Amino acid sequence: MKFETLEDLLIQEIKDLYDAEQQLVDALPKMMEAAENPQLQEAFRTHLRETEQQVTRLEEVFEELGVEPEGHTCKAMKGLIAEGQQMIKAKGDGDVRDAGLIGAAQRVEHYEIAAYGTARTLAQRLGRSRAAELLQTTLDEEGATDKKLTAIAEGGINQEAAEGSWQS
Repeated sequence: MKFETLEDLLIQEIKDLYDAEQQLVDALPKMMEAAENPQLQEAFRTHLRETEQQVTRLEEVFEELGVEPEGHTCKAMKGLIAEGQQMIKAKGDGDVRDAGLIGAAQRVEHYEIAAYGTARTLAQRLGRSRAAELLQTTLDEEGATDKKLTAIAEGGINQEAAEGSWQS
């Protein structure tokens, strides 16, 4: 990699995000299937649809930048998804596993929030207002998903998991 300009850095960030979102499109159905709580399953289903839209939105950003859509392997997302896979394969109490799935999903969301925030700021600095607007839309969705996951956890799953733990 070589970065001569801020635009070079922005393009690299977008390529990284593009790969990350495509990895998530593959991972979210597995998380949905592993979840036992219907509310959590629906949250994963909703986020899958959003993620598919986010991939399309990134393609629009590529177009705005005059670059062909392509991914650059996002190693961070690979690692986060690998951790989530451990929770998917785990045995034990369903509520505890659901709490673990929420934690894994929130680690992904926090990574995405940081990455989209960075890309949006770079786009703004470069005067790429349409790209910044598209990135902000996704950043807002990622923040809303994180809040929804917190509400699901605090609204019952963590309590159920704690009650199950005390009975063991």
